[in-house]
Amino acid sequence: METRPSLRELGLNSGKKTRLHRILFQHGLRNGTAFFLPYDQGLEHGPRDFFANPQASDPAYIVKLAVTGGFNGIALQIGLAEKFYWDYAGEVPLILKLNGKTDIPSDAEALSPLHASVEDAVRLGADAVGYTLYVGSPAQEADFAQYRKVREDAHRFGMPLIVWAYPRGAAIAAKGGNDSFYAVDYAARVASELGADVVKVNFPHPEKTSGVKPAYQSEFSSQQAIDQVVRSANHTLVLVSGGEKAGDEAMLRKAQQAMDAGGLGLIFGRNVWQRPWDESLRFVESLQEILATHPSK
Repeated sequence: METRPSLRELGLNSGKKTRLHRILFQHGLRNGTAFFLPYDQGLEHGPRDFFANPQASDPAYIVKLAVTGGFNGIALQIGLAEKFYWDYAGEVPLILKLNGKTDIPSDAEALSPLHASVEDAVRLGADAVGYTLYVGSPAQEADFAQYRKVREDAHRFGMPLIVWAYPRGAAIAAKGGNDSFYAVDYAARVASELGADVVKVNFPHPEKTSGVKPAYQSEFSSQQAIDQVVRSANHTLVLVSGGEKAGDEAMLRKAQQAMDAGGLGLIFGRNVWQRPWDESLRFVESLQEILATHPSK
């Protein structure tokens, strides 16, 4: 079982350390692990994600779910944060997503444009900001440029920066796909190299080897793959994404392997709120039982 770095090992300024400590030790299980509820899918995917549970289309329902479920934070785009977070401000930490895109254009040259600022996050009382970085996209020059400004502002304002490190683009599609071990491992390393405090990654699939670099064509277990991804992130804390809704057994196994690898925690959205309320809370409790066995030391 791998160990994750402590806050003292991350090289954070005092503002970032204060906010991360608040997220990890004053909310959720308060044991140094993290379980976040992302709700940026309405912009990223459109309303179709809410068809499985129509109540989830109401942001007030989601914020209440985050509070009731004892999450460490909720990730919202700025419009929803301004309209719906106020009633629960201070009860659950806010991660303000600073960029996003629709899924209408092709991902061949994916770029997630900025629509909010770190200053907005400070005004709204957020404890972290989120930025989607499309690793491997031909648009990476523009992506890196706007990310650099966000990183500088996050440092200046003492705001933890969580990077959604998502492999995208035609070259990625030809090298195993978005969630291949090769792509996810590369994305974790890029986030670390570019100064993320926390990185959100998909769970790697080592069986996807078509077109990948030779080093990734050997046989790896799922545990070996996620272990390596966490190592590639170095002293950048790792969150594992839930992705599309899947069976409970598969999701619990993914959570266990992520935490055994030394991950910080989980960021599950659709797997939580595409269920009825009571079922969501039961599933959250099962995941929290796994997190409870991996406290920070």
